[in-house]
Amino acid sequence: MSLSFLEPRNGRSTADVVKFALWPLAIMTVINRVVIKAVNGDITNDFNPVYNAALAFLNRQPVYTANFDSVDPHYLYQPSATMLLSPLAVIDPERSRWLFIIASTVAILVALYILLRIFGFRLDSVAAPALLLAAFVSETVTNTLVFTNFNGFVLLGEVAFIGFLLQRKDLSAGVAMGLTLAIKPMLAPLLLLPLMTRQWRVFVTSIAVPVVMMAIAWPLSVDPMDFIDRTLPYLLQTRDYFNSAVVGNGLYYGIPDLLLLAIRVVLGLMVVVSMWLLYRYCREDRLFFFATASGLILTAHWLLGSLGQMYYSMMLFPLLMTVVLKNSLIRNWPAWLAIYGFMNADRWLSGRFVETGRALDYMRTTFGWSLLIIVIFAVLIGRYLAARQDGRLDDGIEPDYLLEDSRAGKTTKTG
Repeated sequence: MSLSFLEPRNGRSTADVVKFALWPLAIMTVINRVVIKAVNGDITNDFNPVYNAALAFLNRQPVYTANFDSVDPHYLYQPSATMLLSPLAVIDPERSRWLFIIASTVAILVALYILLRIFGFRLDSVAAPALLLAAFVSETVTNTLVFTNFNGFVLLGEVAFIGFLLQRKDLSAGVAMGLTLAIKPMLAPLLLLPLMTRQWRVFVTSIAVPVVMMAIAWPLSVDPMDFIDRTLPYLLQTRDYFNSAVVGNGLYYGIPDLLLLAIRVVLGLMVVVSMWLLYRYCREDRLFFFATASGLILTAHWLLGSLGQMYYSMMLFPLLMTVVLKNSLIRNWPAWLAIYGFMNADRWLSGRFVETGRALDYMRTTFGWSLLIIVIFAVLIGRYLAARQDGRLDDGIEPDYLLEDSRAGKTTKTG
C-alpha cells in the first residue's frame, strides 16, 4: 500500500498545505452545522410559522392570525410567499424541516460557488475552502440553518443578481431579484445598483415577477387583506427585542429620540457621501462597485431602518469577498473588527460582569455595522482627498500604488 499521498517526494507548496489543512476543517464544519446544530434546532424556530401558514393556505384557512403581543417568531410573509412556500406542508413538519435545511444548505453552497467564480477563483484554489469555512463558522449561516429561515435562498438570489448584472444579463438579473422579492423583499434596496448603472431592463422582470406572483396568490388566499390591515402595520413598527437597528437598541436602552435621530442622520450622511464617491469614481470597476455598494446599501438599510437582525449579515458576503481585490476598502484592521461584531458567533454574556456583558452581546451587531459604514466612508474620503491634493481626480481616486501598477502594466504591454 502506497502512502505517498501523505508526503510526496517533491514536497508541497504553501498553497497546497493551506488547502489540505482547510478542506477537512471546512467540510467537518459544514457537516456539524447541518447534521447536528441545524437538526437539533433552537428555542427560536422560524420554520414553524412558515409551515403552519403553508398548511393553512393549502386547507383554505386564514393565514394572518399571529398574536403580535408575543415575542415568538411570527409569520410575516406576503400572500405570494405563502403560495410559493405552500409545498412545504405537503409532508409532515419534521421531514419538511429537514428537507428545507438541506435545500437551504445547497442554496448557500451554490451561492458561495457563484461568488468564487465572480471573483475569479476556482474550487482548486485556497479561496474555496477558506470561504466555505468562514461562511459556515459564522453566526449568520449557523443561525440561518439552526433557526431554519429563508435567508440562504435570499443569499443565492443576491449573488445571482450581482453575477447577472456583471454579465449585463439584465432580464435574468431581474428574475433573480424578483423571485426574492416575491417571498422576502429584503434585497429591494439593491435595485439602486441597476438604477445607478442605467441597466433599465432589470426593472422589467424584477417588478413583473413579484406582481404576477401576487396576482396569482391573492385570490387563492382566504385572508389576503389581513396582510395589509394587520401584518403590514406591524412590519412598519420598530420593536425593542431581537433588533440590532439603531432605533431598536435605542428603544431597548431608553436612549432619547433626539440622540437616536442624530446618530442616524450622521451615519446616513456617511452612506450618501460614500455612495456618491463610489458612483462618481468607481462604477467603471463593476465588480468592486457592485460588491462594495451592495454591502453598504444593505448595512445602511438594516442599521438605519426599523429592523436589523444579526443573521441578515449573510448578505454582506459579496462585500467581504472584496478583500481579495487590491482596491478593497476593507483591507484594514478596523474593518475586520467591525466584521467580527456582526459575523462571529461568540457570546459576551458574563456572570461576573452582568450589565457590561449584556451590553456587549446586544450591541455588538449595531456597533459592527456602524463601524463598517464609518470605515468605508473614511477610506473613500481619504482616497478622495489624496487624489485631489495630487491633482489626479480625473484618473479616479485609486491609491497611488494601484495607479503605478496600472501604468507599469501598460508600459509592459506597449514594450
